[in-house]
Amino acid sequence: MANLVSLGLLLALAGALCRQADATAFEVGSDDGWVVPPASDGGRYNQWASKNRFLVDDIVHFKYNKEDSVMVVTEDDYNNCRATHPIFFSNNGDTEVELDRPGVFHFISGVTGHCERGQKMAIKVIGQGTPPPAPSATPSPPHPSGAAPSAGAIAVVAMALPVIVLGF
Repeated sequence: MANLVSLGLLLALAGALCRQADATAFEVGSDDGWVVPPASDGGRYNQWASKNRFLVDDIVHFKYNKEDSVMVVTEDDYNNCRATHPIFFSNNGDTEVELDRPGVFHFISGVTGHCERGQKMAIKVIGQGTPPPAPSATPSPPHPSGAAPSAGAIAVVAMALPVIVLGF
């Protein structure tokens, strides 16, 4: 019985290590960061988001001027550029948001007029084990979650295996 409990704990630990190693950090806006896009590029952030594949536990990193802000809002507040009741708010110039659930996350700038000028983004997050979306005309690079388990997770399992099998 103790061996089964040990095996369960070991597998949970190995799973957590693999999941953490697979998380990806995305830089919003590349070199420009989170800024008001030019009038000719109002869909900049949604175009960027559509070219990436976001999984639960990934992180989106916003770098911006400290006079600006980033908010997570409801879909209705996103559609209407309403910043009065954010789900999350930050204005420190360097914000990371963990995508902690599947579904759509809606981001806007909280500065008056910025959202209306295109400083907004919707990100669709898929859960672990969700089938990938249908291929598009411009496929995105594969997400590291399709990679083999990390060396650290394999080492943990390999070191613990004699303990489980032999009952030490």
